[in-house]
Amino acid sequence: MPLLSSLECDYPLIDSDFRNFCSSHAIISVEDFLLHDLYVLVISTEQHHNSERLKEGITQVLTIINKQHQPWVDGLELLDDALQNKRFLPTGCRSIDTFLDGGLREGYLTELVGTSSSGKTQICLQAASAVAKNWGKIVFLDSGNSFSPKRIAQIVTQTSDLSAYELDKALQQVMNNIVCLSVFDIFTLFEVLHQLKNNLRSQIDQHIRMLVIDSISSLITPILGGGGAHGHALMVSVGFLLKWLAHQHDISILVTNHMVAGERGTSKPALGESWRSIPHARLLLSRDHIRNISSMSVLRHPHMATGDRVEFELQ
Repeated sequence: MPLLSSLECDYPLIDSDFRNFCSSHAIISVEDFLLHDLYVLVISTEQHHNSERLKEGITQVLTIINKQHQPWVDGLELLDDALQNKRFLPTGCRSIDTFLDGGLREGYLTELVGTSSSGKTQICLQAASAVAKNWGKIVFLDSGNSFSPKRIAQIVTQTSDLSAYELDKALQQVMNNIVCLSVFDIFTLFEVLHQLKNNLRSQIDQHIRMLVIDSISSLITPILGGGGAHGHALMVSVGFLLKWLAHQHDISILVTNHMVAGERGTSKPALGESWRSIPHARLLLSRDHIRNISSMSVLRHPHMATGDRVEFELQ
């Protein structure tokens, strides 16, 4: 991504004063800008006599990012992932794991899209339980009080063939490996993600294997009103940061998104066109409540055909 200094000719707000302000926060390039805590950056402008112009500069950079961000998966990235032989983490559902050629890929941002009661949270809880049981630590960001320790315990019990003593030990391990945090707005999300980034860099949280956000859309939707560039640019910034965390630290990131009304009475994923190209994989969940059968369809995936589908039973 370009250096901020290369943007001044076309965008006068990104002048030497603005660049000096950014460099004091170790921001030299657009990539640095995206990885920085934007909320903290805006607050820090208040210490300067030209704070309003600095805020305008921040908005200008966000607008540029929103208009010019590049495709989120390219051939070089896919080749790099293939050469690193990244592994798959289980979803807790054998049919889904088989369908996805092993499960949720490390280094990928995977999005579950579906209507209310389609099973998004259930799959998040099953995946968290399965990974925490045998693979490592999970960070579960809960935006709607969906995380349930009781449900986690039920999942572990139903999927284990262990003695009472072994089951108790397994439950303790699973619970110890899941860190659940309540996150109710995008600024708190930025705070948590930047703290996670810093911890991973310093190897404090080096055993984290999965990050779950249920749901990403409830955090982003409130900032998209009014059609302004700022909200969309913040959304792109969140997407970039999530993909950076996934790729740099081989974390599997799983997020959920709800459905909204589309044309002619149809439904479509929330968050619009700017978000659609961000996740590596986009999977649509639906549920036949009469037959009690769920299905997963591919909306977007680097290695699977759009429209591929599997049916399964949720526990």
